[in-house]
Amino acid sequence: MSTAKPFTRSACAVANSLDIVGDKWTLLVVRDLLHGKRTYGELANSPERIPTNILADRLRRLEGAGIIASTPYQERPVRYAYALTPKGRALGDVLLAFVRWGKQFIPGTVALNQGSAGAGSAVPAGSPRRARTRRGG
Repeated sequence: MSTAKPFTRSACAVANSLDIVGDKWTLLVVRDLLHGKRTYGELANSPERIPTNILADRLRRLEGAGIIASTPYQERPVRYAYALTPKGRALGDVLLAFVRWGKQFIPGTVALNQGSAGAGSAVPAGSPRRARTRRGG
């Protein structure tokens, strides 16, 4: 009896990777976790202004896929800190490829941090962020 999950579309690695991280928000959440953000509030405060309902959904999906792990840091109300697993940190190479491609082919784009990155980190912690006002939450 096979324990392998059947593929949704095909056995293509690109198609199956896109099924997990191919929407317009997921890799941005991974980017922010690589930058050192850890809490829901920090993630919601990204320059792209991810809607909070989508952020909550992406965090659940990423945890279900084994890309992030959550740990409660407050009991009442329960609040979680999020961290990339080794599987999630490996996406740093994917993000680095996006950074290189974007800088080469999309005029005016920049990496959020031009400094040196840690091993496997396409976008290191401590990058400057554009400030924005926070909407409820």
